[in-house]
Amino acid sequence: MEAVISSMSSTPTLYFGYGSNLWLHQMAQRCPTSEYLGIARLPNYRWIINDRGYANVIQCRVPSDTKDPVEEVYGLVYSLLENDEMRLDVNEGVPVAYTKEFLETEFWPAEKGGEGGRVNVTRESQRTEMLVYIDRERTEDDVPKKEYCFRMNEGIKDAVRMGVPQDYVDRVIRRFIPAKSDEEAEELAREQALDFQDEREEPASILCRA
Repeated sequence: MEAVISSMSSTPTLYFGYGSNLWLHQMAQRCPTSEYLGIARLPNYRWIINDRGYANVIQCRVPSDTKDPVEEVYGLVYSLLENDEMRLDVNEGVPVAYTKEFLETEFWPAEKGGEGGRVNVTRESQRTEMLVYIDRERTEDDVPKKEYCFRMNEGIKDAVRMGVPQDYVDRVIRRFIPAKSDEEAEELAREQALDFQDEREEPASILCRA
């Protein structure tokens, strides 16, 4: 799967959110003109929490005789206008904490007039390239920050409601994110859902709010 560096355009960008940006409320605050479009799956990548305490996706080696994905990552898909993509770049700490790539996904658009935007991921998907924020340097499993667990759990609720399989959550995300969040971390988590600190000015202290 070939990665292509993203470039700015007046055309909306399709963005694959797999971490705390599964939380629809957070995305609405961070990127006010963004629009939820459906669900996508990134095949042959593995979802982890890296040593920064935030989500990342790791590309898997696939045997030449294997046709089915060896791992998979589900995410919610949003359209981003240029200003919101720029805001998200800052929030994600590009290029220090994450870099931007276009990766091919399997996309299930939400049906207009459907049940609250819920998607049936058992039907046929579309192959579509999407913007993915990825850290190819920090690839070891680690533990999440407490406030991030709160934001992830809010995102998990939305993702499952939209149609991301519960089995995926239980099998993949729950390895890192406990179902019960630290109540004392809620206030900080809600603040960080709005925080757009430009971390590119502080490369020595990687505090990205992924």
